[in-house]
Amino acid sequence: MTTLSPLDDLDRQLLALLDAQPQVGVLGASRVLGVARGTVQSRLDRLVRRGVITSFAPHLDPGAMGYPVTAFCTLQIRQGTRPEEVVAHLETVPEVLEAHTITGDGDLMLRVVARDNSDLQRVIDVVVADPLVDRSSTVIALTTRIPYRLMPLVEQE
Repeated sequence: MTTLSPLDDLDRQLLALLDAQPQVGVLGASRVLGVARGTVQSRLDRLVRRGVITSFAPHLDPGAMGYPVTAFCTLQIRQGTRPEEVVAHLETVPEVLEAHTITGDGDLMLRVVARDNSDLQRVIDVVVADPLVDRSSTVIALTTRIPYRLMPLVEQE
């Protein structure tokens, strides 16, 4: 296993700038950070190669798109089934935003969205329609107390 070097101060500053001002661009970042444009570009390229930056896509809000209900579903899948077999089905359900293999009572943890509680029932019905899903458990998120974030990790480096 290769050990990756930690982020340095310039990496952290660049990531914080991109988090605060995603449209800043390479030239704008070089001006704000006081470094050459080529330095910013090479840092970005390296951070992408390392997998630190995984996307330059915009952050979207499902609630603003008409999906204000967020729920977490735990799935238990049939013994001897590889998760990939169920994941192939889950990838066909647009409301499934994430799926993670987990430890504990379940096998997969999903984050799903829906238009309302009735629509959530429809989403769950579609998810569990896969014959390899033996059991499911769902909890509805009432309020987001800490939104998805990574900057505390960046700052901790």
